[in-house]
Amino acid sequence: MIEVTVSNAHPERRVAAPAVRRLVRGLLRRERRRHGAVSVVFAGDALSRRMNRSFLSHDRPTDVLSFSLGEGQNLEGEIYVNLDRAARQARRYRVSAANEVARLVIHGVLHLLGYDDKAAAAARRMKYCEDRYVELLAGKGIHPR
Repeated sequence: MIEVTVSNAHPERRVAAPAVRRLVRGLLRRERRRHGAVSVVFAGDALSRRMNRSFLSHDRPTDVLSFSLGEGQNLEGEIYVNLDRAARQARRYRVSAANEVARLVIHGVLHLLGYDDKAAAAARRMKYCEDRYVELLAGKGIHPR
């Protein structure tokens, strides 16, 4: 069983949990993962910056942070998606905010699965998977309110 919890920690915006759960579970099924627990937290710039500074020593907000908490087939982890950054990136990339939020959730899940985007070849592979899953699973995305 794949357990997905969704928390809205953004001071103003909210994301509906059912769409996030469907997205995460759909991706994990396609990656042949049947067991796990993933927590998705929607935050803003302030929390993102604090976490990025604390855990990665980068004193700036980031769009998504992933923390793997388990090993093996039982996937466990936390994903923090910055809704403020997602809105800015959506405008820059000329996509809907819903599409960008879905992309960031997918990106975070891929990191939990072991995908990496540090080296160029690995980043291309991860981007290919991310694009594929956005197209297959996200539909019109995840709508922040």
